[in-house]
Amino acid sequence: MGRYRIDLHNHSSLSPCAEDDLSPFLLAIEAKEKGIDILGLSDHNSTDNLRAFAEACRIVDLVPFFGIEVTTIEEVHVLVLFDRLAPALAFGSWVNAHLPYYPNNEKLFGRQLIYDEDGGQTAEVKQMLATATTLSFEEVIDKGLGEGALVIPAHIDRGSQSVLSNLGFLPELPYSAIEVVKPSSEFEQLGYPVLTGSDAHRFEEVGIRSCLIELPDCSAEALIAALNG
Repeated sequence: MGRYRIDLHNHSSLSPCAEDDLSPFLLAIEAKEKGIDILGLSDHNSTDNLRAFAEACRIVDLVPFFGIEVTTIEEVHVLVLFDRLAPALAFGSWVNAHLPYYPNNEKLFGRQLIYDEDGGQTAEVKQMLATATTLSFEEVIDKGLGEGALVIPAHIDRGSQSVLSNLGFLPELPYSAIEVVKPSSEFEQLGYPVLTGSDAHRFEEVGIRSCLIELPDCSAEALIAALNG
C-alpha cells in the first residue's frame, strides 16, 4: 500500500474564467511539480481539451481522469470523471447536445481555448460554456453512474452552484464521493467518501486542495475500487 496525492477537479483554458495560457500541458506540468499523482481535468460543460490532456499526462507520467463539470438545470455543479478517454468524449457530446446555445461573452467570461495533442492552440469555442444545461441533477448522476464514471457533486459546501445551496439538501443517491472545500465531520457523517479538489482556474491554484489517499498502487483502477469500497 502507498499514499498518493489526488486532485480530480481542475480546469484548463477551455473553461470560462480560466487563464488563457492554462493549457492541458501546462496544467499537467504544474500538477506534477506540486506532487500530484492522479490528476483530473473537468472543464465546464465540455470535454474538448481531453485529448490534449491525455497526451500531457502520458508525457509527464501522471494518472489521468477524463472529466467534465456539468452545470445542471438547477445550476448545480457535478463532476463526472472517466478512467478512459473515449467514454468521456461520448459523455461530453451528450452534455453538449443539452447545452442551450448562447454566444460567449469574452469580456465577461474570457476566451474558451482548445489545444491539440502537440500542445498547440487550435480553436476557440464560441458557444458560452458558463451556462446551465437542460439536464436535471438526477439525470446527470444516473447517466454518469450508468456509463461507469465517478460521479461527484462538486464543492457542496460552497454558497453557490452547489447541491446544498441550490437544492437545499443532498439527495440520497449512490455518488462515488462528495467534494468539499473545507472538510469537516459534518460531511463525513453523510456516508460518502469526502474529497477536496483545487477547482483550479489559474496556475497558482493548481494543487491547493489536493488530498491523500491510501491505495495498493497508483492507478485509476485502484482509486475507483477504493471509492467504490
